[in-house]
Amino acid sequence: MSLSSRTVPYFQAAPLALIFLAFFVTPVLLVGAVSFFDYQTWDILIPDFNFYNYEYLLESSTTYRTYANTAKLCALAWVFTLSIGFTIAYFLAFHVRTVPTQIALFLVCTIPFWTSNIIRTISWIPLLGREGLVNQALVGSGLAAEPVEWLLYSEFAVILGYVHLYTLFMIVPIFNSMMRIDPALIEAARDAGASQWQVLWTIVIPLSRPGIAIGTIFVIAMVMGDYFTVDVLGGAKVASVGKTIVNELGYLQYPPAAANAVVLTLVTILLIVGLMRIVNIRKEL
Repeated sequence: MSLSSRTVPYFQAAPLALIFLAFFVTPVLLVGAVSFFDYQTWDILIPDFNFYNYEYLLESSTTYRTYANTAKLCALAWVFTLSIGFTIAYFLAFHVRTVPTQIALFLVCTIPFWTSNIIRTISWIPLLGREGLVNQALVGSGLAAEPVEWLLYSEFAVILGYVHLYTLFMIVPIFNSMMRIDPALIEAARDAGASQWQVLWTIVIPLSRPGIAIGTIFVIAMVMGDYFTVDVLGGAKVASVGKTIVNELGYLQYPPAAANAVVLTLVTILLIVGLMRIVNIRKEL
């Protein structure tokens, strides 16, 4: 193999590598550098190298409560998106026989993505509000004597928003993994006397692990850093790390916001690395 032929792949990967370096690596390094800066009310950035921002962050009990609440929201969103996403993917892969019908139903799942995340999140307010359609239906039908307060500006509303926004990110990879399963394998299991549940637990779920892992990575990465859904649907009653960072930026506290962002990024990376140690995505794809 000549030298030119060996270098061709590097030249082909160079544009993407430069984009990755310019728009991901460099901003992350800048945020990491700012996290060690000092700041004052009249001077928002003072070049320095100290660990004050991290010390203040890690010594505050509020930080741990905020991260714990963010982890709880992430876990609940993962449970519901996985349950709904797996069920829909299973139905599309094994109960819909024709490819055109599968494509049509799959496109139906993408309808919410025809509008922006902002519009989809805000659209829950007239539905879940005190004078919203849901409360009007509950009171009008006699199921509730007065409007239900916890439907909006609560953890319930935030989780509902997450499920609405991110379930498709579970459906796509799980459906892709299920479509790779050889139908002859399932038929052989049924011929051997396996029930529907046995086929599901011993064949479908194990062979769908790569898709479940990829969908989980998507959901974790997006929920951990989300702030808009928490701000709109949670109001002032729900705390999250992303919302804390946005509040710090609003008060021009850039160094502590950068330190919080670095810690959040590391926590998210650790969660994803731990997941990839459980499921070797490269090996199973």
